[in-house]
Amino acid sequence: MALVEMVMPKMGESIIEGTILTWLKKEGDLIEQDESVLEVATDKVDTEVPAIAGGILKKILAKEGEVVAVGVPIAVIETEANGSAGTTPTTSTPTESSVEKSELIAAAPSHTAAILSQENPEPNNFGDDRFYSPLVLSIAKNEKISQMELSSISGTGKSGRVTKQDILEYLRTREDIKIPAITQVVKPSASAPMPRVEVGISAGDEIIEMDRMRKMISQRMIDSKRISAHVTSFVEADVTNIVLWRNKVKDAYKKKEGEALTFTPFFIQAVARAIKDFPMINISVDGEKIIKKKDINVGVAVALPSGNLIVPVIRNSDQYNLTGLSKKINDLALRARNNKLSPDELSGGTYTVSNVGSFGNVMGTPIIMQPQVAILAVGAITKKPAVVETPTGDVIAIRHKMFLSHSYDHRVVDGSLGGMFVRRVADYLEAFDLNTEL
Repeated sequence: MALVEMVMPKMGESIIEGTILTWLKKEGDLIEQDESVLEVATDKVDTEVPAIAGGILKKILAKEGEVVAVGVPIAVIETEANGSAGTTPTTSTPTESSVEKSELIAAAPSHTAAILSQENPEPNNFGDDRFYSPLVLSIAKNEKISQMELSSISGTGKSGRVTKQDILEYLRTREDIKIPAITQVVKPSASAPMPRVEVGISAGDEIIEMDRMRKMISQRMIDSKRISAHVTSFVEADVTNIVLWRNKVKDAYKKKEGEALTFTPFFIQAVARAIKDFPMINISVDGEKIIKKKDINVGVAVALPSGNLIVPVIRNSDQYNLTGLSKKINDLALRARNNKLSPDELSGGTYTVSNVGSFGNVMGTPIIMQPQVAILAVGAITKKPAVVETPTGDVIAIRHKMFLSHSYDHRVVDGSLGGMFVRRVADYLEAFDLNTEL
């Protein structure tokens, strides 16, 4: 028999830590290689982590709710001496039904042994009952964040835990906050808790605790409104050609591809083309610098069964045709609703589209996904009487129309650019060729 370390896996390019949500197995359970052992949450997505080897789950090193850096051991698996593919066997240990902690320390790899030899972590003395990870405490120490100040930071992790992202967001605006030494007045930061409004509760009212994702969405929306100077421009587009063409081919498309052809691919295609025409929409702001993005990665907002919202990203959206976009969007939306997305599929977006029309809304004022500088909301397509120019004169006809609502960051996107961009998106939608082949 041998012991194998199971470490916190790297679940995306920008992911450096994860929070243990739930252990699906308990110590002593027999597990198979690639069988799901635990659920881990990152700042992007919740996902299940499979076992790296088959055997017995000998020791769990990270508790539920604990924040663990990538590469840090989270469990020890007792497996056959020859090991499983891709694993590294360690020093052999006795095969009794239970192994004492001291024996496990002696046989385990060095990183695991160090963790096992530690006593239970001391409770924090920051004036609250939250657990602070070593990474967060280290950042707080280096940045000279006081105990009182740390306890005031709003956490988006499980049970209100302060994550690395929470404290970095707090520090990003902290430098601009000057606290007079002779007063106790503290100016709220972008990540500081919002002032609570007293709410009256009557008999029969239901109190619902926000889940982790809702807390995260809430904080990010507040931060975005504080960071960006939001302005919204509106354009009405005539999408009659798109509606007629889709009605003509949707049955054949479903039969051929085995899935529905929605309007979303048309919107993404038009947005990607317009970004090529106006690349200064495809930017981010870093302090006083503007980062012009090379790739066009369009995020698509997807409503989940829980009522929460998630935004998977279509990388290099400009390189897909309609069929490719349709298949990509359907795949991402399906896996988003089944909690099967990887963190990388939720990161790297440079522009976002939100289809509020799918809920029957004609228009909206969307909030920008940071660190992007613009977002487009597409409204419901409705039939309207309109004046149409013909070779023999103007006529009134029934047309399919929709509103495009373009919110942009007025710090770096002026009204001319923001307005011209959304007008160009509408132009591409209106110019759709009825002779387009699938």
